[in-house]
Amino acid sequence: MAPERPHVLTETDGDLWRVTLDRPETGNALTPGLAADLAAALAARPEQTRAVLLLANGPRFCVGGDVRSFAEAADPAAHVGQLAHDWHEVVRRVLYCPVPVVAGVQGAVAGAAIGLMGACDIVICGRTTKIRPAYGALGFSPDGGTSWALARALGAPRALDLMLTNKALTAAEAHLTGLVARLVEDEDLLAATEATAHAVAAGPVRAMVRTRALVRRAATRSFEEQLDEEARLIAESAGDPEGREGVRAFVEKRQPDFRNAR
Repeated sequence: MAPERPHVLTETDGDLWRVTLDRPETGNALTPGLAADLAAALAARPEQTRAVLLLANGPRFCVGGDVRSFAEAADPAAHVGQLAHDWHEVVRRVLYCPVPVVAGVQGAVAGAAIGLMGACDIVICGRTTKIRPAYGALGFSPDGGTSWALARALGAPRALDLMLTNKALTAAEAHLTGLVARLVEDEDLLAATEATAHAVAAGPVRAMVRTRALVRRAATRSFEEQLDEEARLIAESAGDPEGREGVRAFVEKRQPDFRNAR
């Protein structure tokens, strides 16, 4: 029997670690195999790469869980619970990635894929994309960080309206609410996402990761706590080779070379 083909493709693209979901015939539906392959791909990022580029093959980014497997499971609670546990490890790997993560999403983003999208640092979205939690249609509550991503972007009232009525967001609505960072024409999605990821990789990635931590925790800290953390991290940045290179480049009136700042 021929081995099953990988669910996720990886390659080094200059400074980027390119990670691509590759089950287009299923809409890149979430399965244990896809979760395992995606977690392994993120863990295998070559140390010299400076950003992760997350993409998906086919017309749909990810339609969420493989519902047919739920129906076929002898113990649905155990099956879905284990899949959620595995997927949460993927989301954590994205959320705490040592370098920035840039994603391009198209077609459909549903269920737990919303949580994956919400864990990325910059999300660029094709204009015709639809984003639907879809849990209500199955009688499920959300997983994968979906409730966190939607509440953070939309606020609790709008997030609940979306999830409890099983509605979908258009790409324009997702952009307006801040769930995605940028909106581009469908045919421009790959080029725009690649260009953004390369630009991020050329920047001060360690300072970017510090910035990410500040932004994500701002809502749970007091103003005084946030000021203290800002002071700590900017001092850390100033002592970092990136910060030293940035200051030197400013004084010398040239472009900084963050790639070679060690």
